[in-house]
Amino acid sequence: MPKHSIHAVTAAAALACLAALGPTPGSAPSAAAQGAGPSPAAPRFVPGACPEPPEPIEALSKARCGFLEVPENRSRPGSRTIKLAVARIPAAADKPAAEPVVFMAGGPGADTFDDIPFLIDSGLNKDRELIVMAQRGNLYDRPNLACPEVDRFNAQAVGLGYDSQQAEDIMLKAVKDCRARLTADGVDLSAYNTTENAADFADLRKALDIPRWNVYGYSYGTNLALTYLRLHPEGIRSVAIDSIAPSQFVTLPWTWGSTAEGIHNIFQACAAQPACKDRYPDLPGLLTEQVRKLEANPLTLNVTPQGGGKPVKTVLDGGALLNLIVAFTPRPKDIPAALDELSRGNPERFAQARAAGSVQKTGEFAHGLTNSIACSEWAPGYSEADVLEAGQKAYPGWPDTVLAQAPQLPFQYPVCGVWNVPDRAKIQRVPTFSAVPALVVSGTFDVKTGASWAKGVADNLSNSTSVLVPGIGHWVVPQSPCAQRVLASFFAHPTAPDTSCVNGLEPAPFTIIPK
Repeated sequence: MPKHSIHAVTAAAALACLAALGPTPGSAPSAAAQGAGPSPAAPRFVPGACPEPPEPIEALSKARCGFLEVPENRSRPGSRTIKLAVARIPAAADKPAAEPVVFMAGGPGADTFDDIPFLIDSGLNKDRELIVMAQRGNLYDRPNLACPEVDRFNAQAVGLGYDSQQAEDIMLKAVKDCRARLTADGVDLSAYNTTENAADFADLRKALDIPRWNVYGYSYGTNLALTYLRLHPEGIRSVAIDSIAPSQFVTLPWTWGSTAEGIHNIFQACAAQPACKDRYPDLPGLLTEQVRKLEANPLTLNVTPQGGGKPVKTVLDGGALLNLIVAFTPRPKDIPAALDELSRGNPERFAQARAAGSVQKTGEFAHGLTNSIACSEWAPGYSEADVLEAGQKAYPGWPDTVLAQAPQLPFQYPVCGVWNVPDRAKIQRVPTFSAVPALVVSGTFDVKTGASWAKGVADNLSNSTSVLVPGIGHWVVPQSPCAQRVLASFFAHPTAPDTSCVNGLEPAPFTIIPK
């Protein structure tokens, strides 16, 4: 889905990213066709042309690009080579600072290069070179772990019950078909994990002969950044993490607590604004009422997607309602109004958001990377019953059919049964302790990675500065000019950033509609 509006950025992050030109719609190129081959003696960077996205990215016209060549599986001697797309975007300043910033995207699975406009607009390259590398398996990498089969399911899913048996059956077939195709092409799915991702970035710094750099990651990129800091601390000047997914805590049941925290904070902010409190006096009760009502009697509508085109069959049930909120559609400021309208027989805001899913960029999202990481690192040690129990704790009184699915990751345990990768929980669920200067940024309206989880991470980073930005959701920096100033100050002075602009910040007014 397009990321050229901030709600689409946040919707794309699954916690809730991942061939110089991407695969053609409806197909994914084979690993052999993408240039995978025998492993070289050592990782190396090979200069080459920059990718040419369908929607041109201006910053790439001035960038130096190429591929990092690394072993697919470092634990297996003789593992073949894979190629990871890299762009070095020059600093805007005439006299830039010496140490660049390297970016670690969210997801995992979404197109990293699609984040570049937001990074530029946020000032990431104002004073320093910005380095962007697509995590292994992402778009523009060789191989690319896209699953167009899953993209086609996602387009179809808007006309199905979110948690229906029919949706599960079709999704599992799509996942099975994708896995069979990727493994037939020689992809070692077990090698697409956070440990290997972190080693890729360590190799990139050495291959580019950069003595020290700064790290900035959001969402899954914070999990990756913490792993990188723990396993490869050399050469890291500072680490900024935004919308924290703590490596030691992220599991499928964990998602329910994060979702409940973010929604609670949105509702509390409304209650703190007199006009919002007066107009929408009981948002928690209203949400519960609508989830239960829609799960018992789903709405089936013909909806024209926002971008135009033919109307599409759109099913709005309790699971879909909850997951639209988690996907940041509608935006938090509009959620009270959208829920009120829904309760009065007008589902337009939610229905439009659901129908938008019928338009997919087929072959751009690396669902293979998502599943390899989710199934090896987030799912093990827990069961579907644990997800349901966590949901019941977060939302007692909600239907079990809604609570049985981890937010943004429906049917993940059956999917993992198909994907079949080794358990890496003990390897990955490890806290990071470090004295490297760190900036920990969270937004109170984050319904994917709850803001409270940042504290446990910050406590283990002895030189850390924590910033909580009111009224901002997932991926804070692009949405908050104040957070952008804090981040710039941190990179300039990692042990003493100026965070004063956060003082006195309040959530923007909520949308108030007439009674």
